[in-house]
Amino acid sequence: MNAPASYANTRTLVLTGASRGIGHATVKKFSASGWRVITVSRQPFSALCPWPSGGENHVELDLADPVNIGQGIEQIRERLAGGRLDALVNNAAISPKNGEGGRLGAIDTPFDLWQRVFNVNFFAPVALARGLMKELAEARGCVVNVTSIAGSRVHPFAGSAYATSKAALAALTREMAHDFGPRGIRVNAIAPGEIDTAILSPGTAQIVEEHIPMRRLGTPDEVADVIHFLCEKGASYVSGAEIQINGGQHV
Repeated sequence: MNAPASYANTRTLVLTGASRGIGHATVKKFSASGWRVITVSRQPFSALCPWPSGGENHVELDLADPVNIGQGIEQIRERLAGGRLDALVNNAAISPKNGEGGRLGAIDTPFDLWQRVFNVNFFAPVALARGLMKELAEARGCVVNVTSIAGSRVHPFAGSAYATSKAALAALTREMAHDFGPRGIRVNAIAPGEIDTAILSPGTAQIVEEHIPMRRLGTPDEVADVIHFLCEKGASYVSGAEIQINGGQHV
């Protein structure tokens, strides 16, 4: 089965977690640059999403379900229809809170919730990359994993399961860069800090004032710009890196 003629010479991105925030900005950035974007989400495609051909390029997939991931990979292959896969961006993640909206620590996070977080934030990225490795290798493509500043320190809002899953994803990025590199596939990560999205927690303003040298939040567009750079020719010899996008918060 061959790719549709309209996509034959078009670079293709598979992106998880596209419905809001960083993912939404990433779709718009790549679409504006002429890429075809295949979105992956556990929700059906929304008619409110502005990118072209979004409905036909959407795969409904629950990343918390290992069986569903295998089925989803086959659906992605159907969308590719023998065509190239130039980039995979693993952006989807969950960060559960307690009943009052506060962080869940190592003591009070239920183990079934811990497993669900790791399924989405850690196991799904490597499962998708392995499952689509042939298509990535044929395009000499790349993988971008979205980690977090919470993966390198205790964060006042991000819980233990989320933080440790992101730390593990950073380590996985290095391992993948080593293992996928001989196949011509680059693997990098970005680690956003406090980005102005709908999921900001109360108290973020204090972090901005006391811990971010640039004294402002980042924007989803700024994060999307870095993702786009890592998938373009200018980053053709960049692999195994984790780029901090946090206004200097990590220093």
